[in-house]
Amino acid sequence: MNDGPLISAQALQREFGAGNLVVLDATTLLPGETFDPAAAFLSEHLPGARRFDIEQFSDPDGGFPHMVPTQARFARLFAALGVTNDRTVVFYDQKGVVSASRGWWLARLFGHERAFVLDGGLPAWKALGGAVESGAPAAVDGVVAYTARPVFARLAGLGDMLAHVGDGSATVLDARGAARFRAEVPEPRPGVRGGHMPGAVSMPYQTVLDATQHFLPADALRSAFAGAGVTQDRPVVTTCGSGLTASVLAVALEVAGFQHGALYDGSWAEWGATPAAPVATGAGA
Repeated sequence: MNDGPLISAQALQREFGAGNLVVLDATTLLPGETFDPAAAFLSEHLPGARRFDIEQFSDPDGGFPHMVPTQARFARLFAALGVTNDRTVVFYDQKGVVSASRGWWLARLFGHERAFVLDGGLPAWKALGGAVESGAPAAVDGVVAYTARPVFARLAGLGDMLAHVGDGSATVLDARGAARFRAEVPEPRPGVRGGHMPGAVSMPYQTVLDATQHFLPADALRSAFAGAGVTQDRPVVTTCGSGLTASVLAVALEVAGFQHGALYDGSWAEWGATPAAPVATGAGA
C-alpha cells in the first residue's frame, strides 16, 4: 500500500487475502438521512468486513454529536473488531467517503498509522466487480489487545477555537454547505445559531471530491486549498456540523501533501450552541 491516506478499489482487491488486513464499514447518517446503516451492512458488505459504528466510537457522555471517545473506550472497541496495533485497517462507506474519513481520522488520532480510506467507497468496489457478502460477520478469533497512542495535535477543542478566532493563529476551514456558512438556511439541530466562526473560510467538503465520490488528484487539491488560504507554515483546523465532513477535508489535506491539521471535535453543533462563542454571517473570509 502507499503511504497516503487513500487506497483505491483496485489496490484493495490486491490486498484481499492478506492476514494482516481488517476492513471496516464506518457508514453513519448525515443530517436528513433516514436509512439504517447497520441493516444495509447486513444486506451487503465487503468480504470479511465488520461494522465500525461511529455512534459507539463516540463519548456516550458528550453533550454534542460524535464527540471523541476516551482512549480506553477506543482501544476496547477497536480490539473487539479484531484490530491490533500491527494490522492494516481500511475504512469504507456504503455511499462514498464521509464516514470512512471519520473512521480514518479517529484511528489516526489514536495513533494507528496503517489506516486508509477506500476511495469512492462501496460503489467504487462494486464498479470493479468486487465481491460482496451478506449476513453477520464472523466472530473475532481469540483475544485481541490494542494500545491507543493518542496524537492530540490532531484534535481541537472549544478553548483552542476561541483562541484561534481571537488571535487569527490558524486557517479554519468550514466543510458545511455555503448556505449554512452564510446563515441563509437554518441549522438542522435545534438551539444552534446559524453562521460561522469569525475569520473561517467556507470550503464545502464536496469541493475536494468528484462526482463519483473519489477524492480529486493531489495537484487539484493543492490548488483548492491554496485558494482557501492554506499554506505549509500555518496551522489548519477543519470544522463542520458535527465532526464528520470535516474529516473529509482532513483526509484531503494529507492527500495534497499539507501538514495534517487539527479537527474541531465539537464543530458547529457546539460552537453555535455556546453563547460565549462569537458568530459571523455572510460570505466570511
